[in-house]
Amino acid sequence: MALALAGFSATAAAAPQMQASVDMGAANASQSAHVTLVLKLRNRDALAQYIRDTVTPGNPHFQQFLSTRQFASQYGASATDIARVQAWLRQQGLASTVMANHLAIRTTGTLRQFETAFRTSIHDYASRSGGRSFRRPVAQPAFPADIANLIATTTGLDTQRTFQSHRIRTLPLSGQHTVLPMLRTAKTGNPTATGIPGSYTVGDVADFYHINPLYQHGITGKGSTVAIVTLSNFDPADATAYWNDIGLTTKPNRITQVHVDGGGAIDGGSGETALDVEQAGGLAPDANIVVYDAPNAGNGFIDAFAQAVSDNTADSISTSWGGPEIYNFAALNVNGASDTDTTDVGDLVAFDEVLMEAAAQGQSVFAASGDSGAYDTVRGLGFGGGPGQFNAPLTVDSPASDPYITAAGGTTVPYTFSVTGAPSASISKESVWGWDYLETYLDANEPTDGGWHQYLYSVGGGGGVSVYWHTPFYQAFTRGIRRSQPKQTLVYNDPASGPYTYLKLPAHFRGRNVPDISLNADPQTGYIVVSSSDGGIISEGGTSFVAPQLNGISALLTQSSGHRVGFWNPQVYLLQNVFGYGAWSPFHAVRAGDNWFYEGKPHYTPGAGIGTLDVANLALFLKGGF
Repeated sequence: MALALAGFSATAAAAPQMQASVDMGAANASQSAHVTLVLKLRNRDALAQYIRDTVTPGNPHFQQFLSTRQFASQYGASATDIARVQAWLRQQGLASTVMANHLAIRTTGTLRQFETAFRTSIHDYASRSGGRSFRRPVAQPAFPADIANLIATTTGLDTQRTFQSHRIRTLPLSGQHTVLPMLRTAKTGNPTATGIPGSYTVGDVADFYHINPLYQHGITGKGSTVAIVTLSNFDPADATAYWNDIGLTTKPNRITQVHVDGGGAIDGGSGETALDVEQAGGLAPDANIVVYDAPNAGNGFIDAFAQAVSDNTADSISTSWGGPEIYNFAALNVNGASDTDTTDVGDLVAFDEVLMEAAAQGQSVFAASGDSGAYDTVRGLGFGGGPGQFNAPLTVDSPASDPYITAAGGTTVPYTFSVTGAPSASISKESVWGWDYLETYLDANEPTDGGWHQYLYSVGGGGGVSVYWHTPFYQAFTRGIRRSQPKQTLVYNDPASGPYTYLKLPAHFRGRNVPDISLNADPQTGYIVVSSSDGGIISEGGTSFVAPQLNGISALLTQSSGHRVGFWNPQVYLLQNVFGYGAWSPFHAVRAGDNWFYEGKPHYTPGAGIGTLDVANLALFLKGGF
């Protein structure tokens, strides 16, 4: 059976007692659609080696990053292969354009044309939860033999919306409140900091992670460009208001918006885009900012990423959107597939190709690792195991799980909290973020309020082990790297027929560990956001903050070193392996806390990666080529 979960897989409807949506019949064949054909890389192994060379000091290719044209010439699809695909598309009456990286062809046509060309049927569906309508193919697209081996995947026919932003509101504990920075200013440290948990600003980030020495030396991101890839439009005035409210002087007229595939809507995700711009641009106040927004459906996400990378304007890129890696697996999307089939029928390979291009071009890319702790499906599917509920297997988020992206995890910085009439409690050292610490406190002080458990589980920094991507070379010698856990399954307890197993995950898989680096993300020690779509000034947290913060930090490092930083992961893991956590190390181990499964350790942990940053120290290492 198939469960309709993946973002743009061609999926057969599940049996009536299991399906998550209702098949409403054939879609209107006359409506137009925009579809992207993702082409396969050439010379993939050579590309992987070149990427490694560009971030290896002493190598002749060190910091010799490619232009988009060079990448297309060496690793994109050949002109001959592109011509074959475009000729076939013309035969089907489909218009097409080729992206500059030669990794994607965008096509436009009617659903009837795509049904004929791709040998499938496209139906409308209504979600059982909320009744939202969308369309998707009832079978995977099929292509003629002479071009089938050139195409990695297609996106755009499936408009089921699955990607979510990784931000969470501050928990409204009784007796707890926040004070906004326009009402109070910190007495020491960065002048834009507040020192108030829940009302922190980028100035507090600078205090936490030793960024201020860079500002004192005139390092403000001048000359660098950061890109935000997002699935909602926003009002740029929100970002300007945020910077003005905290007293931060920034470069004027610095925001450029690129609306991909028609752009995203002003909707519930607009606050995500606002906070991304506010955080990245606040930490690098003189950097230029390009915001790539696309619809949160079909090919929007991959198209926005591909555009940001192919444009090659940005030195660093971040996204705070994603979805569980396992949603891409055939077991959940292909009718009749085995419950052990982890073949990618979604967007894993498509993202990987684009991220490899970014690495070869020297673009540093960051993605939020999620806010469901070690159990990434909980925010989307819920949990419990009772009638009408799913269980919660250990899972990681995508695209953060890709080996060519830097996954941004979350911590809780020290603070004191309480509820009315109860003793206070404290987090005494920076810890892996997981709200089980609040559950323990509330169990002791408000034991009759069972609602806390449902709200708190499994909120925390996303982290764990990929069961698709193998352990990358840069994690091979890192202490603390884990394998996947045994007996992990995705099970739905149908009220009528009982438990049904959709997916059995591989045990002891030597997978890519997530995250790589963490910073403060707990909403209880979170940040203010200016978002007009959310009513103005709000208090939030989540790894959504960490990804753009790393993006802004990367802009500072670009100016400091005088060139693009390139792919972070091989460089930071090497530095950690060699220098550990000593006084001059760029990293601090996160030894306390947990994300509901993985605990803090004096080394790498899937709860927090290799730890948090000392940015000033990292700048010294990168400037000197180690």
